Amino acid sequence: MATRPQHMRTASTNLGSGSGQRPLEGRVGIVTGASRGIGVEIARNLASKGCHVVLNYTSDSSTQMAEDLASELQAEYGIKALAVQASIGSENGPKHLVEVTKNNFQHPKTGKFQLDIIINNAGVAGNNLVENVDCDDFARQYNVNVRGPLLLVQAAIPYLPNDRSGRIVNLSSVSSSLGYKSQSIYGGTKAALESMTRTWSRELAERCTVNAINPGPVATDMYSSTDEAFVAQNKPFIENTPLAAPRKGIDPEKIYEASQNAGGRPAYSEEVAGVVGMLCLPEAGWTTGSVICANGGMKFSF
Repeated sequence: MATRPQHMRTASTNLGSGSGQRPLEGRVGIVTGASRGIGVEIARNLASKGCHVVLNYTSDSSTQMAEDLASELQAEYGIKALAVQASIGSENGPKHLVEVTKNNFQHPKTGKFQLDIIINNAGVAGNNLVENVDCDDFARQYNVNVRGPLLLVQAAIPYLPNDRSGRIVNLSSVSSSLGYKSQSIYGGTKAALESMTRTWSRELAERCTVNAINPGPVATDMYSSTDEAFVAQNKPFIENTPLAAPRKGIDPEKIYEASQNAGGRPAYSEEVAGVVGMLCLPEAGWTTGSVICANGGMKFSF
């Protein structure tokens, strides 16, 4: 795994298994799309808090990365980490993911199993002006970004806690509300996910809290692959984002240089993961049905 920049290392990432009781000690969590980007850092954040983590990934090319991350988290934090291949965009993938999690974490004698945390992070994107939208891309994005989280939560319901201690966090996007050109589909999927967040917060109120976060640009492979037209479209939004001003000598030079044309820097995956981690803490038990700002102020949440 790549070494994170020194400026992103925090006290929480140094919590080893011998540092006393951690806030999520012994809990079990699933993180979808956990082999790269934001998902990796969410898994790391939860593991640092004592949570056992199931690292979901889709493609064969991600197998080694997911398995390496599982080994790293187990060694560093003394938790159990399991890499599970399952396509969240398929009809049976979410159920398979829950079943494999149960088989590996249920009590060996009593068979008892509780799934404490679900992070719906897996997602796909695509940019197309409305006249170029096609049904295949519509199905691809909605199946992964909307139907996948729905089926995963549905499969998990029998195993959620019954004391409101469970946590579901859905990864939305500023695209759900900013009306970006070319994002009829992607923005729509994230708006749908936010709507389901509110519905689930009521339906599952005695089991868990359900919240969403709405990142803007994040320094991931997906963001670095965007074309010049999208960068130009996004520039005014980034320029008006309070925390996006780049910091020479603090931000990595590569990020700092790229930010000069983009209007500011993107988030680091660790920063977004930190917001997810906060929502999973016991102290966050009075927050549900909300979309929490995780975008440096690009889009204030109401």
